[in-house]
Amino acid sequence: MAERQFGPYQLVKQIAVGGMAEIHLAKTRGIAGFEKFCALKMIHPNFAQDEQFIEMLIDEAKIAVQLQHVNIAQTFDLGRVGDTYYITMEFVDGADLYKILRRGSEHDVDFPVDVAAYVAKEMSTGLDYAHRKRDGAGQNLGIVHRDVSPQNVLVSNAGEVKLVDFGIAKATMKARQTAVGVIKGKYYYMSPEQAWGERLDHRSDIFSAGIVLYEMLTGQMLYLEEDLNKLLDMVRRANIAPVRTLRKDVPPQLERIVMHALAKKPEDRYQSAGDLASDLERFLHTYSPVFTATKLAAHLRRA
Repeated sequence: MAERQFGPYQLVKQIAVGGMAEIHLAKTRGIAGFEKFCALKMIHPNFAQDEQFIEMLIDEAKIAVQLQHVNIAQTFDLGRVGDTYYITMEFVDGADLYKILRRGSEHDVDFPVDVAAYVAKEMSTGLDYAHRKRDGAGQNLGIVHRDVSPQNVLVSNAGEVKLVDFGIAKATMKARQTAVGVIKGKYYYMSPEQAWGERLDHRSDIFSAGIVLYEMLTGQMLYLEEDLNKLLDMVRRANIAPVRTLRKDVPPQLERIVMHALAKKPEDRYQSAGDLASDLERFLHTYSPVFTATKLAAHLRRA
């Protein structure tokens, strides 16, 4: 497909298409041949008719643009060209964790224990930053990602780990309520309280991060259920088999960390993503003391 102009951006190629948006690699041009690449998320035009959706999208993008952290893909801009709304964000040259896990399972390759712990540590560090983010008056913004899943974790070719879609989850959930097939995919990563439709706080994200770590270690999805009602029931009950019943070489220390993150009641879980990150850091220090991002990059090349 040839490059085309979209407002101030040149669309280079389509990266992905989803139920709510299509994502393009885009670039902006400046003086003296200056070029900057970014990821441009183009919201499907049918959502532009939903004023409540657009309002939520704008409110949340205003928050997302304030998040500047090495483990969060930065949001640059929210705009509109004609009837099409778009969000631009940092382009991460690599793959999402879902693709990496799928490739590993196709080739029957276990995700290395230390690589899984490192990815989860980096995710948790990004979450902790967002959960603690305050406004200009010092008030906690109360940010909850709501959609921590392998599709929303990007791993760059240099071994960086970045969370995406911070700040559009609430609007996305609103949009998905009309598309049952799309929302089903998200049930697999919900906390029990989210599946009950209760008011959420940051501890819901900790549970979801626990599921992602569990799946990296076991090489399979936590909930193997296709029927929507049965799946919802499983998510609400959160009756989860210990990791080592599925993979014997996971050290007991790491299993304890995973299962602590996956406690059914929020009060029994880690109370901050920072505490989860600290425990993973301690585990890595004993299990793989010289671990660096280059090992993650090497796994990405092999996967």
